[in-house]
Amino acid sequence: MTVDLSSIVKAYDVRGVVPDQLNPDIARALGAAFARFVGGPTIVTARDMRESGVPLGTAFAEGVTSQGVNVVESGLGSTDLLYYAAGSMNIPGAMFTASHNPAKYNGIKLCLAGAKPVGQESGLVQIREEAERFLDSGIPQADVVGTVTQQDVLAGYAAYMKHLVPDLAGIRPLKVVVDADNGMGGHTVPTTFEGLPLEVSEMYFELDGSFPNHEANPIDPENLRDLQKAVLAAGADLGLAFDGDADRCFVVDERGEIVSPSTLTALIAERELRRAPGSTVIHNLITSRSVPEVITENGGTPVRTRVGHSFIKAKMAEHDAVFGGEHSGHFYFRDFWNADSGMLAALHTLAALGHFEGTLSELLASYDRYVASGEINSTVDDQAGRVAAIKAAYAGKPQDELDGLTVDLGEGAWFNVRASNTEPLLRLNVEAADEVRMSDVRDEVLALIRT
Repeated sequence: MTVDLSSIVKAYDVRGVVPDQLNPDIARALGAAFARFVGGPTIVTARDMRESGVPLGTAFAEGVTSQGVNVVESGLGSTDLLYYAAGSMNIPGAMFTASHNPAKYNGIKLCLAGAKPVGQESGLVQIREEAERFLDSGIPQADVVGTVTQQDVLAGYAAYMKHLVPDLAGIRPLKVVVDADNGMGGHTVPTTFEGLPLEVSEMYFELDGSFPNHEANPIDPENLRDLQKAVLAAGADLGLAFDGDADRCFVVDERGEIVSPSTLTALIAERELRRAPGSTVIHNLITSRSVPEVITENGGTPVRTRVGHSFIKAKMAEHDAVFGGEHSGHFYFRDFWNADSGMLAALHTLAALGHFEGTLSELLASYDRYVASGEINSTVDDQAGRVAAIKAAYAGKPQDELDGLTVDLGEGAWFNVRASNTEPLLRLNVEAADEVRMSDVRDEVLALIRT
C-alpha cells in the first residue's frame, strides 16, 4: 500500500496529530529524505516543550544519520532559536513544533543553511515524496552513518538578539509582564532579558505542552485576557505575549489595550529605516494603510505582498528588504537571515519605549491612524461565487486581486476578502478612518458574503 503524507505535509511545514498522523516512523523517513535533499554534511535540530518532540526528534536524527549526515541537537528552543542556529552555523535545520496548535499535535519546520525556508515550492514536495517511498520500501543506509552531538545555543542566541537591537543599552527601567503561554518564551525570555533594567512579572513560564492555562495563540484576543488584567494590576509599562514556539509576539500597552501588529510593524519599520536609510520594507496586504505611510514618510520603499510567510520571505530576499511585518504578529529581519522573530519584535518595543519619556500608548499614537475590523471569518458554500458578487457590487471602485479581492473605497476606507485554502471560509478585513465608517463597510460587505 502506498503511503500518502499529503495530509500532514502542508504548504510551509509538517503538522499532524501524534501518533495517528505523525509518529517516529514517519519522522525517521522525513529525516532521511531531508538529509538526502540537503546533501549534508550536518543538520541542526531543536524542539519545543511538547513531550512528543523527544521521540520524534530522536527518530528524525536516526533518519538523518542513516544517510551519512551528522546532527547537532540544540535541545529545547524557540523556532527563532533554531533559525539562529541554522543561520549562525550556516547549516540546514529542523524545528519540532506545532506552534499554537493544541497539545495532541506536533510538527516539523525545515530550513536550509542560512535559515532559508523550505516550503512546497522549495523542496517540501520532493522531501514528502521521498519519505513516502522510504515508508513503502525501507530507508537505504549509507556505508558510514552520521553522528549525533549536543550543543546548547541559548546563550549565543540571547547575545545575538541583543546585538541586533543595540539601543537597548541605556534604556530606562521598565516594568513588564510576560505571558509565555507555557511555551518556549518561558525558556528564552529569562536568558535574553538578563542584564536589562527590566522588572519582569512572569506568567505561565512553566514549559507544558498541554497548555493548562489558555491556548498558546495570542492572535485570539481571548488568550490575552489574563495578560491584560495582569498589566493593569501590576501598573506595568507593557505586556508581552508569545505563542507556543515563540516566533510571534503580541503587545499590550499600559492601559491593558492590545496593540495592533500593524502598529508594531510601523514602529519597527521606522526604527530599522533609521538604521538603514532608504531601504525597502515588506508588508502584507491586510496590514494597516498606516504601515506604507510610515515607511514612505521615513524615506523607505514599501512593498506589498500576499499573506503568508513564504511570500514575505521571498520578497525580503528579492528586494534586500531591511524588515517585513505581517498582521498575524510575524516580524522579519534582514540581519536575522530574513527570518521571523517574536523576540526581536519584543526587544525593539522595549528599546523604543525605554528611550521615550511617556507611555507606550503615547509612543504608538502616531502609528495608530485607522480603525480596523480584525479578521472576520464566514462559512460559505461557494467562495468564488461570493467573491465574484462582491467584485461586481464594487465594480466602480479601484480593485486588485493580489490575494483575494481588495477594494479601495477612498478616504482611508478599504477591505480585503480572501478565501481560506483549507476550509470553506471567506476572511474579511476592513479598515477606515473612523469607527462609524469601518462598521458601515464591514456590515455592507458581510451582508454580501452571507447572502
